[in-house]
Amino acid sequence: MAYSVVYKKSVHRDLKSLSRAEAKRIMDLIEHELVKRPESNPVLKGQFAGLRKFRAGDYRVIYALIGSEIFILRIGNRKNVYKHEI
Repeated sequence: MAYSVVYKKSVHRDLKSLSRAEAKRIMDLIEHELVKRPESNPVLKGQFAGLRKFRAGDYRVIYALIGSEIFILRIGNRKNVYKHEI
């Protein structure tokens, strides 16, 4: 099944806080690795119940899988990405 990736507006702000090289690396991983098997990543619990996470080194991509679309909701360092609401 082919998935399309949709980014929330705030993800642009998340990426601007990273170095250009890190942002490019994470975007490449999303476009090439995440779209292959997004349903294989773990489902989150608590306030993020129903959402999934994708590991990109020390960074996490939080996303929702709805039909054939992957909604990227947040990108951040693994220490801080879960501290604020989406």
